Amino acid sequence: MSKKTIYFPHNFLLFAVLMLILVLAIALLFIGVVGTAFARVGFNSTAIALILVATFVGGYVNIPLLKLKAVRPIITEEFVSFFGMVYRVPRVEYGEATTILAINVGGALVPTLVSFYLLWKLPSATIYAVVGVAVVALATHFVARPVKGVGIVTPAFLPPLVAAVTAYFLPFHAHQIIAYIAGVLGTLIGADLLNLHVIPELGAPVASIGGAGTFDGVFLSGVMAVLLELLL
Repeated sequence: MSKKTIYFPHNFLLFAVLMLILVLAIALLFIGVVGTAFARVGFNSTAIALILVATFVGGYVNIPLLKLKAVRPIITEEFVSFFGMVYRVPRVEYGEATTILAINVGGALVPTLVSFYLLWKLPSATIYAVVGVAVVALATHFVARPVKGVGIVTPAFLPPLVAAVTAYFLPFHAHQIIAYIAGVLGTLIGADLLNLHVIPELGAPVASIGGAGTFDGVFLSGVMAVLLELLL
Protein backbone atom coordinates (compact mmCIF):
# COMPACT_ATOMS: atom_id res chain seq x y z
CA MET A 1 0.00 0.00 0.00
CA SER A 2 1.24 3.52 -0.76
CA LYS A 3 3.08 5.55 1.85
CA LYS A 4 0.37 8.12 1.32
CA THR A 5 -2.10 5.83 3.06
CA ILE A 6 0.12 4.35 5.79
CA TYR A 7 1.65 7.06 7.93
CA PHE A 8 1.89 8.39 11.48
CA PRO A 9 -0.30 11.48 11.90
CA HIS A 10 0.88 12.29 15.45
CA ASN A 11 4.09 13.60 16.92
CA PHE A 12 5.97 11.44 19.41
CA LEU A 13 4.50 13.10 22.52
CA LEU A 14 0.89 12.58 21.48
CA PHE A 15 1.70 9.03 20.36
CA ALA A 16 3.18 8.34 23.81
CA VAL A 17 0.13 9.80 25.59
CA LEU A 18 -2.30 7.69 23.56
CA MET A 19 -0.15 4.61 24.13
CA LEU A 20 -0.14 5.26 27.89
CA ILE A 21 -3.93 5.61 27.91
CA LEU A 22 -4.23 2.34 26.00
CA VAL A 23 -1.93 0.49 28.42
CA LEU A 24 -3.79 1.82 31.48
CA ALA A 25 -7.18 0.85 30.03
CA ILE A 26 -5.97 -2.67 29.24
CA ALA A 27 -4.43 -3.02 32.70
CA LEU A 28 -7.76 -2.12 34.32
CA LEU A 29 -9.53 -4.63 32.08
CA PHE A 30 -7.33 -7.50 33.15
CA ILE A 31 -7.50 -6.78 36.87
CA GLY A 32 -11.26 -6.96 36.53
CA VAL A 33 -12.07 -3.33 37.35
CA VAL A 34 -14.03 -2.70 34.16
CA GLY A 35 -15.75 -4.66 31.46
CA THR A 36 -19.01 -5.95 32.98
CA ALA A 37 -21.33 -4.12 30.56
CA PHE A 38 -19.44 -5.39 27.53
CA ALA A 39 -19.35 -8.89 28.99
CA ARG A 40 -23.15 -8.93 28.77
CA VAL A 41 -22.90 -8.89 24.98
CA GLY A 42 -20.14 -11.47 24.75
CA PHE A 43 -16.98 -9.35 25.05
CA ASN A 44 -14.55 -10.56 27.71
CA SER A 45 -11.49 -8.59 28.82
CA THR A 46 -9.32 -10.11 26.10
CA ALA A 47 -11.78 -9.21 23.34
CA ILE A 48 -12.12 -5.61 24.58
CA ALA A 49 -8.35 -5.26 24.81
CA LEU A 50 -7.95 -6.56 21.25
CA ILE A 51 -10.54 -4.07 20.01
CA LEU A 52 -8.70 -1.18 21.66
CA VAL A 53 -5.36 -2.36 20.26
CA ALA A 54 -6.83 -2.86 16.79
CA THR A 55 -8.30 0.64 16.95
CA PHE A 56 -4.97 2.14 18.02
CA VAL A 57 -2.79 0.28 15.50
CA GLY A 58 -5.35 0.57 12.72
CA GLY A 59 -5.34 4.34 13.18
CA TYR A 60 -2.19 4.46 11.07
CA VAL A 61 -3.65 2.51 8.15
CA ASN A 62 -5.94 4.10 5.56
CA ILE A 63 -7.71 2.24 2.77
CA PRO A 64 -8.07 4.38 -0.39
CA LEU A 65 -11.62 4.70 -1.67
CA LEU A 66 -11.38 7.16 -4.54
CA LYS A 67 -9.59 10.22 -5.85
CA LEU A 68 -11.13 13.68 -5.70
CA LYS A 69 -10.09 16.52 -7.94
CA ALA A 70 -8.65 19.16 -5.62
CA VAL A 71 -9.68 22.76 -6.23
CA ARG A 72 -6.60 24.02 -4.36
CA PRO A 73 -2.90 23.08 -4.74
CA ILE A 74 -1.84 20.12 -2.62
CA ILE A 75 -0.17 21.31 0.59
CA THR A 76 3.15 19.61 1.40
CA GLU A 77 3.79 20.70 5.02
CA GLU A 78 4.90 17.78 7.12
CA PHE A 79 3.36 18.99 10.40
CA VAL A 80 0.15 20.91 11.01
CA SER A 81 -0.93 22.23 14.43
CA PHE A 82 -4.59 22.72 15.39
CA PHE A 83 -6.59 22.62 18.64
CA GLY A 84 -3.28 22.26 20.50
CA MET A 85 -2.46 19.03 18.64
CA VAL A 86 0.31 18.54 16.08
CA TYR A 87 -0.66 16.32 13.16
CA ARG A 88 1.79 14.79 10.69
CA VAL A 89 0.67 14.55 7.08
CA PRO A 90 2.42 12.60 4.31
CA ARG A 91 4.59 14.49 1.82
CA VAL A 92 3.73 14.13 -1.83
CA GLU A 93 5.37 15.27 -5.03
CA TYR A 94 3.87 18.02 -7.10
CA GLY A 95 1.73 16.75 -9.89
CA GLU A 96 -1.92 16.24 -10.59
CA ALA A 97 -3.98 18.07 -7.97
CA THR A 98 -5.96 15.21 -6.45
CA THR A 99 -6.90 14.24 -2.93
CA ILE A 100 -7.14 10.58 -1.98
CA LEU A 101 -10.32 9.96 -0.02
CA ALA A 102 -9.65 7.02 2.28
CA ILE A 103 -11.22 5.26 5.24
CA ASN A 104 -9.15 4.73 8.37
CA VAL A 105 -9.03 1.17 9.69
CA GLY A 106 -8.76 2.03 13.38
CA GLY A 107 -10.71 5.27 13.35
CA ALA A 108 -13.64 4.11 11.24
CA LEU A 109 -13.79 0.46 10.11
CA VAL A 110 -13.05 -1.38 13.36
CA PRO A 111 -15.14 0.80 15.73
CA THR A 112 -18.05 1.02 13.27
CA LEU A 113 -18.19 -2.76 12.92
CA VAL A 114 -18.03 -3.12 16.70
CA SER A 115 -20.82 -0.54 17.12
CA PHE A 116 -23.17 -2.38 14.75
CA TYR A 117 -22.30 -5.68 16.41
CA LEU A 118 -23.26 -4.19 19.79
CA LEU A 119 -26.58 -3.00 18.38
CA TRP A 120 -27.21 -6.42 16.89
CA LYS A 121 -26.53 -8.12 20.21
CA LEU A 122 -28.47 -5.53 22.21
CA PRO A 123 -31.34 -4.29 19.99
CA SER A 124 -33.08 -2.67 22.96
CA ALA A 125 -30.28 -0.10 22.94
CA THR A 126 -31.03 1.12 19.41
CA ILE A 127 -33.30 4.07 20.21
CA TYR A 128 -30.97 5.31 22.95
CA ALA A 129 -27.95 4.86 20.71
CA VAL A 130 -29.63 6.91 17.97
CA VAL A 131 -30.25 9.73 20.47
CA GLY A 132 -26.66 9.55 21.69
CA VAL A 133 -25.25 9.53 18.15
CA ALA A 134 -27.38 12.56 17.22
CA VAL A 135 -26.21 14.54 20.25
CA VAL A 136 -22.53 13.74 19.69
CA ALA A 137 -22.81 14.37 15.94
CA LEU A 138 -24.33 17.82 16.49
CA ALA A 139 -21.75 18.77 19.12
CA THR A 140 -18.87 17.49 17.02
CA HIS A 141 -20.10 19.12 13.83
CA PHE A 142 -20.41 22.44 15.67
CA VAL A 143 -16.71 22.49 16.63
CA ALA A 144 -15.22 20.57 13.68
CA ARG A 145 -12.99 22.71 11.50
CA PRO A 146 -11.51 22.05 8.04
CA VAL A 147 -7.73 22.42 8.17
CA LYS A 148 -5.67 22.78 5.01
CA GLY A 149 -3.31 19.87 4.49
CA VAL A 150 -4.98 17.67 7.13
CA GLY A 151 -8.74 17.35 6.69
CA ILE A 152 -11.47 17.80 9.29
CA VAL A 153 -10.20 18.30 12.85
CA THR A 154 -12.04 18.20 16.17
CA PRO A 155 -10.89 18.60 19.80
CA ALA A 156 -9.87 15.10 20.88
CA PHE A 157 -11.68 15.00 24.22
CA LEU A 158 -14.98 16.57 23.20
CA PRO A 159 -16.69 13.56 21.50
CA PRO A 160 -15.92 11.04 24.28
CA LEU A 161 -16.98 13.47 27.02
CA VAL A 162 -20.24 14.39 25.29
CA ALA A 163 -20.90 10.70 24.61
CA ALA A 164 -20.23 9.73 28.23
CA VAL A 165 -22.41 12.50 29.68
CA THR A 166 -25.24 11.78 27.24
CA ALA A 167 -25.10 8.04 27.95
CA TYR A 168 -25.12 8.68 31.69
CA PHE A 169 -28.39 10.60 31.54
CA LEU A 170 -30.19 8.28 29.13
CA PRO A 171 -32.50 5.80 30.91
CA PHE A 172 -30.70 2.68 29.72
CA HIS A 173 -28.80 0.23 31.93
CA ALA A 174 -25.75 -0.34 29.67
CA HIS A 175 -24.39 3.22 29.70
CA GLN A 176 -20.98 2.04 28.46
CA ILE A 177 -22.46 0.52 25.32
CA ILE A 178 -24.34 3.73 24.48
CA ALA A 179 -21.24 5.82 25.19
CA TYR A 180 -19.15 3.72 22.82
CA ILE A 181 -21.63 3.73 19.95
CA ALA A 182 -22.48 7.42 20.36
CA GLY A 183 -18.83 8.44 20.62
CA VAL A 184 -17.76 6.45 17.57
CA LEU A 185 -20.62 7.00 15.14
CA GLY A 186 -21.38 10.53 16.37
CA THR A 187 -17.78 11.60 15.77
CA LEU A 188 -17.59 10.06 12.31
CA ILE A 189 -20.92 11.54 11.22
CA GLY A 190 -20.50 14.97 12.78
CA ALA A 191 -16.89 15.55 11.83
CA ASP A 192 -16.26 13.62 8.63
CA LEU A 193 -19.41 12.58 6.80
CA LEU A 194 -21.16 15.95 7.18
CA ASN A 195 -18.04 17.71 5.91
CA LEU A 196 -17.18 15.57 2.90
CA HIS A 197 -18.19 18.40 0.58
CA VAL A 198 -15.28 20.59 1.73
CA ILE A 199 -12.54 17.98 1.23
CA PRO A 200 -11.58 19.10 -2.32
CA GLU A 201 -10.94 22.61 -0.96
CA LEU A 202 -8.40 21.58 1.69
CA GLY A 203 -5.42 20.79 -0.50
CA ALA A 204 -4.77 17.64 1.52
CA PRO A 205 -2.90 14.75 -0.13
CA VAL A 206 -5.01 12.29 1.88
CA ALA A 207 -8.37 12.91 3.54
CA SER A 208 -9.29 9.95 5.68
CA ILE A 209 -12.68 9.20 7.22
CA GLY A 210 -11.85 8.52 10.86
CA GLY A 211 -8.24 9.54 10.23
CA ALA A 212 -5.85 12.15 11.61
CA GLY A 213 -8.28 14.89 12.66
CA THR A 214 -10.96 12.62 14.15
CA PHE A 215 -9.08 9.45 15.13
CA ASP A 216 -8.21 10.74 18.61
CA GLY A 217 -11.88 11.35 19.40
CA VAL A 218 -12.93 7.91 18.17
CA PHE A 219 -10.12 6.11 20.02
CA LEU A 220 -10.75 8.00 23.26
CA SER A 221 -14.49 7.30 22.96
CA GLY A 222 -13.69 3.61 23.13
CA VAL A 223 -11.44 4.08 26.15
CA MET A 224 -13.97 6.37 27.86
CA ALA A 225 -16.75 3.82 27.34
CA VAL A 226 -14.64 1.16 29.03
CA LEU A 227 -13.64 3.43 31.92
CA LEU A 228 -17.18 4.74 32.41
CA GLU A 229 -17.91 1.63 34.44
CA LEU A 230 -15.64 3.02 37.16
CA LEU A 231 -18.10 5.88 37.71
CA LEU A 232 -21.28 3.81 37.76
